[in-house]
Amino acid sequence: MADEPLVSTDWLAANRDDPHVRIIDASFAMPGTVPRPIDEYAKKHIPGAAFFDVDAVADRTSSLPHMYPAAEQFARDVSALGISDDDLVVAYDSGSWLGAARAWWMFLSFGHANAKVLDGGLKKWIRESRPTETGILRPTSGHLSSSLDSAYVRDKQHVLENVASRAEQVVDARARDRFEGSVAEPWPGRRSGHVPGSRNVPYADLIDTATGTMRSTSELRRAFDAAGVDLKRPIVTMCGSGVSAAVLTLALYRLGVRGSALYDGSWAEWGLPDGPAIATGPA
Repeated sequence: MADEPLVSTDWLAANRDDPHVRIIDASFAMPGTVPRPIDEYAKKHIPGAAFFDVDAVADRTSSLPHMYPAAEQFARDVSALGISDDDLVVAYDSGSWLGAARAWWMFLSFGHANAKVLDGGLKKWIRESRPTETGILRPTSGHLSSSLDSAYVRDKQHVLENVASRAEQVVDARARDRFEGSVAEPWPGRRSGHVPGSRNVPYADLIDTATGTMRSTSELRRAFDAAGVDLKRPIVTMCGSGVSAAVLTLALYRLGVRGSALYDGSWAEWGLPDGPAIATGPA
């Protein structure tokens, strides 16, 4: 299991009482969605899980949604969830694949490599009639050290320069109609389209609809190949706001790709009215 970023529900059921296994519910939803993820968490979550708020473990001074915080804030916020340096963190979400992979990548970015994602999330856990609890967990604070490795993230300037250099492949996780610009963006005030030269691998295509789990590595490889992504070249993932992009990052990690990065601002930044040039239509 050492280099596999996913853990199964069977594994978590057998290990969740280990004092060094810390579970977090990182479920995320678009602003204005009701019920809110924290309310859903309070109604039902895996026993012992603390709530990791993607919108709060973020740079609260930024006008963009849930941008990476400073290392000091990440350490403080995550320590408050009862997590320490010697803990194995298992992140899950509602089963929508929105949030858990983002939390996992943040832990890796800030130097905590001992992090995993629960394959299938809470939906699979409940479907298997496993135990849940209610309320909001208030754990005893832990002590997590934190130092951001900037190689894990990209900013707008880097992606802008890359449009010309094409040194890195930009792979967009949004649904195909959003990528092609044929529908309005759900993020208010954003233009429709994609970063010029980017490729499209919708994150939902990487999930088995029957089981809610991530597809096999052979299926993942075919999805990236079909989109024209060369797994031997540098890759930057992006999406609407830097959340579902991490599903691509997780899939790439499972395929043995190391050194990929995530464009944190993603389309929430690039798609602003005064943002850089955009492209429309198929890749």
